[in-house]
Amino acid sequence: MNHVDRIIGHAEQHCKAHGARLTVKRKQVLAGLIQSEKALSAYELIDVCKQQFGESMPAMSVYRILEFLEDEHLVHKLSLANKYVACAHISCSHEHAVPQFLICRQCSKVKEIGIKPATIDELRESVNEAGFKLVNTQLEMNCLCEGCVAQAA
Repeated sequence: MNHVDRIIGHAEQHCKAHGARLTVKRKQVLAGLIQSEKALSAYELIDVCKQQFGESMPAMSVYRILEFLEDEHLVHKLSLANKYVACAHISCSHEHAVPQFLICRQCSKVKEIGIKPATIDELRESVNEAGFKLVNTQLEMNCLCEGCVAQAA
């Protein structure tokens, strides 16, 4: 069993435990995100599914699938890029820190890292002091990956 199949197997068990089903098309979209190792838009996923699985999917179907996968905490939507990325912790069975996404502005590679809850608490406090309420703790940072930095040197 390869890396992607193993992750898809964990995702399937996760969905079953929540009374949901990971259909063939949902598996294909998730597999496309896992294999890409970078953030993809719905339209890029349509192309990936066509190339890898010979499946033509309408954009609305892909958006619905992405919404399902996001609700199941299997993918994350990156607001800065308006793209999606597979969760780095699908195969884990323990709680994680708040996700932070490092997004390479050149090649769209994404790395998910965790932020300590104490850091989020400090940010929440600063937001409250400014007269606002924090509604989403997901952080996205515009970066350059090591590969793109090396190419520029």
